[in-house]
Amino acid sequence: MCQMCYPKNSPWMPRRGFLALAGATAAAPALAQVDVGGPSRARGLVPAEEIEAASQQQYSEMMAKARQQGALAPDNHPQLQRIRYVASRLIPHSLRWNDRAKGWRWEVNLLGSKQINAFCMPGGKIAIYTGILDQLQLTDDELAMVMGHEIAHAVREHARARIAKQAGTGALLSMGAALFGLGQLGDVAANIGTQLLTLRFSREDEIESDLIGLEMGARGAYVPEASVSLWEKMGKASGGEQGPAFLSTHPTGPDRLARLRDNVPKVRGLYQQAVAASPPVKRQ
Repeated sequence: MCQMCYPKNSPWMPRRGFLALAGATAAAPALAQVDVGGPSRARGLVPAEEIEAASQQQYSEMMAKARQQGALAPDNHPQLQRIRYVASRLIPHSLRWNDRAKGWRWEVNLLGSKQINAFCMPGGKIAIYTGILDQLQLTDDELAMVMGHEIAHAVREHARARIAKQAGTGALLSMGAALFGLGQLGDVAANIGTQLLTLRFSREDEIESDLIGLEMGARGAYVPEASVSLWEKMGKASGGEQGPAFLSTHPTGPDRLARLRDNVPKVRGLYQQAVAASPPVKRQ
């Protein structure tokens, strides 16, 4: 990202979109408005450092391949600047959900692909596909809800918990090498990386991410009702014989929409507070 993309007080550093710690705390100390309970205890069976190292490796390889294929958007691409701006408004509010996120080296990139897809890997590695922007014609508010949902998966460490459960919830960390067929535990990161983009999150994980993403978006001054319109668009996109790959791991349906509608009033005050207290949202 070039230094001219954002104001000097932007929390984004040049080139790689890292979050500067100086801008890492949200302005308003208001407590969470949605109820998602505590994070999964299973995540403690796998070291966060191992998962984040695997994520960094896989993300770097994926971006390098995309660059070789001409599918990685350059820093001056308008849509990339758009998604990085949205991310810059959301990430400071994600930290209340996970203290580790303050030390993450956040990255945000845009991939040229017709796929309706987006993800945030452990450690804050975000990618948005042009397909989800173009085919769903996402507004900035809906984009914020997609990104908030994916960031929520990362800060709640759903991948870490799922990998731990797949390996066996009764396993001790010292058994990691045997579980993954490795000679050294230090090789775990290199062997679990391929799982990070193919994990199927549980219904509970999806509910958490919907609600945390909703609150995160509201705190960033994005219209809460966009969470509902987003998933309505997702539902229409899944109407064909072969729905988007995104929906294979993020199924939509009436229950999801009803839950979001029920929770929109809970975060409306946060949205109004954010609109009043923060600079106006730049919209494309």
